[in-house]
Amino acid sequence: MSGDVKTAGSDAALKNFQRLIDVGIALSAERDTNRLMEKILLEAKDLTDADGGTLYIKTDDDALKFEIMRTDSLKIALGGTTGKDITFPPIRMYDPETGQPNQKNIASYCALTGESINIRDAYEAEHFDFSGTKKFDEGTGYRSKSFLTVPLKNSQDEIIGVIQLLNATDKATGEVIEFSKEIQPLVEALASQAAVALDNQQLLDGQRRLLESFIELIASAIDAKSPYTGGHCQRVPELTKMLAKAACDDHEGPFKDFELTEEQWYELHIGAWLHDCGKVTTPEYVVDKAVKLETIYNRIHEIRMRFEVMKREAEVEYYKALAEGGGDPAELKAALDERLAKLDDDYEFVARANVGDEFMAPEHQERIREIGKMQWTRTLDDRLGLSFDERKRKDRTPPKPLPAKEDLLEDREDHVVYRDALEPAAQPDNPFGFKLNIPEHKYNFGEIYNLCIARGTLTEEERFKINDHIVQTIIMLEQLPFPKHLKRVPEYAGGHHEKMDGTGYPRKLTEREMSVPARIMAIADIFEALTAADRPYKDPKKLSDSIKIMSFMKKDAHIDGELFKLFLTSGVYKEYADRFLEPYQIDDVDIAKYLE
Repeated sequence: MSGDVKTAGSDAALKNFQRLIDVGIALSAERDTNRLMEKILLEAKDLTDADGGTLYIKTDDDALKFEIMRTDSLKIALGGTTGKDITFPPIRMYDPETGQPNQKNIASYCALTGESINIRDAYEAEHFDFSGTKKFDEGTGYRSKSFLTVPLKNSQDEIIGVIQLLNATDKATGEVIEFSKEIQPLVEALASQAAVALDNQQLLDGQRRLLESFIELIASAIDAKSPYTGGHCQRVPELTKMLAKAACDDHEGPFKDFELTEEQWYELHIGAWLHDCGKVTTPEYVVDKAVKLETIYNRIHEIRMRFEVMKREAEVEYYKALAEGGGDPAELKAALDERLAKLDDDYEFVARANVGDEFMAPEHQERIREIGKMQWTRTLDDRLGLSFDERKRKDRTPPKPLPAKEDLLEDREDHVVYRDALEPAAQPDNPFGFKLNIPEHKYNFGEIYNLCIARGTLTEEERFKINDHIVQTIIMLEQLPFPKHLKRVPEYAGGHHEKMDGTGYPRKLTEREMSVPARIMAIADIFEALTAADRPYKDPKKLSDSIKIMSFMKKDAHIDGELFKLFLTSGVYKEYADRFLEPYQIDDVDIAKYLE
């Protein structure tokens, strides 16, 4: 008989050990913190046949926060994956006024001492304050009796939480019994496994939050760097996720097979936030170039001073001719007035051309060239007070002897900044697969060259530099050691300027070569730019105008036609508008005419 008892006991022990192993494996495999905490408490309850239990997590300010609560007989299930918040305030481990340790509360005592406490009947306990428990019982008709409170210690032997189990139950009779001395070590072993798993998950969650914070910090800094892109890096991720969700919810259309796992959602989230990270390399004076002659400053002031010099020279010549009797005074004065009026008119023309808000017709470009041929006299050395780089550019040509006649507007050799042949994007066989139409020069600050820009304020070189932020985004991100579940972040972040017909930037990818998330990013980036109300260089477009422009882009195969259709039919465009557009921008859109 005794042998049978020993065998039964051994079998039970083996089953318990095997169960601990299985639980440990399950806990280490769980990646969701809420599900992990829930699993810890439910396994402890099941192991001890407890009717209820609470999992507390220690906070940074030495309090025990209620995370999961379960009481089966009262049908109480709070916290975790239930979506129901626990409203009880955290248990303070120290008195906030005196700083003395709170040893009256059983959970805080357990966290302070690291000891397990097994109480047969809470109503008979002398060392702990169960007044709150008794009050709960009065209100519910429950009878809290046996308690087993066990600390959660991580691998550094630090207390990170507490498991408290309530009312062990005899399976045969349903009677509430005390937690046996034999089961307590198993719960402590489970708590040890749980603490390690929970600590690891908290470390991973902490690293993830830190990564997200850094990414959002970088994106916010890029937005803050230029008023022209304020909020762009923050709004594009929101619109990207809206449209991605609509694609996941499309169970009958062209995206019926498209779905994202939890890790893929996170991957898209990171890619969307990093889609413009390369803008940290774009000079502000290029991004913010408001007029044609602007570099670090608006060079119209320099040119205006040359006009002033020319007007003074004209006046000097006039008075010199008068003094020398070089002609009729009235004729000389009329010639001076005509000369000064022409200089004023020519300057006003140059100044208007500098603004760049109108198309620069060929005849207007020719007038700029003619004005540029007028000359003024320089008497000071233009090689003094220069930076090292500027001096190198100046030294490409020999200095003129003084006094020197200078053209009013010039495209000088020192205005040209040559391209570094070592730039990755400049290499035809670059390792990134870039297919770029690269301007010969890196920059060209020539005055006539810039003033003759036909549309807008940017030169070909400056447009390339602005577009280069995509190139830099890809180069930067592909150098980062992303883990396997984030490997597609560079693709998502770097593909939003590609076009479905293969004429996009920077790899000239076609629709078939792009993933659905990358194509979604392209639509989000364009729509945000069209509707943004915080760009000082343009008025924000109304909703209907933005949709109309995007419909032309769809016809030209610049954006994914099916995604654009989903963008409209799902109502994502309207949802985004309600959240982010100004009220005056939101007008009626007849989407039917865009769905053919």
